[in-house]
Amino acid sequence: MTPQDITVVIPALNEEQAINISVHSAISAGATEVIVADGGSRDHTAERASEAGASSVVRSLPGRGVQMNSAAHLATGRYVLFLHADNELSEQALRQICVHEDAAWGAFQQQIDSRRKVYRLIEWGNDLRVRWRKVPFGDQGIFVRRSLFEELGGFAEIPLMEDVELSHRLRKIEAPVLLQGPLQISARRWEKKGVLRQTLTNWMIQLSYSRGVSVEQLAKKYYGC
Repeated sequence: MTPQDITVVIPALNEEQAINISVHSAISAGATEVIVADGGSRDHTAERASEAGASSVVRSLPGRGVQMNSAAHLATGRYVLFLHADNELSEQALRQICVHEDAAWGAFQQQIDSRRKVYRLIEWGNDLRVRWRKVPFGDQGIFVRRSLFEELGGFAEIPLMEDVELSHRLRKIEAPVLLQGPLQISARRWEKKGVLRQTLTNWMIQLSYSRGVSVEQLAKKYYGC
């Protein structure tokens, strides 16, 4: 197995400033099939993705679950890796998956793009969540064997928590492997809303979801609409 056997799917919405970086990172890691799923961007995301070297750009309704499913339908790789538009793969990332080619699924350790020490604590907590609860989030670069992803019917097409919902189904089959990465992720949401406020919001969303609060209600709280 080689990095060329891994399809990278990138859902994007109004990400013209970031999409070229995520696409370039996938190509630098050895991917030859990079599919960007645009959810109706009003900027030049689709054009920037094509210019950056994406093998294809698909249009879909907005919503990460919908977008990622639309792109995954076109995937031909043995594995599909789902990469957020403001994340970057390390050059070794796909090779790390190849070393663990018997794994059904997994994710990466993170490196938040800020030197602030509080982010090291967040990274540690996210690693711990995967090791203990077996639930990686979407910004940890979830990858899954394509045949298994298709067998499970892909992502739930819900407005939020599609990554957690899929992780819950996958962990019943096998525990995820957590690879070293690191996956470089943007600190922009924390910086925009404040680290404490955003972290508490994330925790409350997770707790509410576990208690059965509808994802529609949670999406309104998370996105502020």
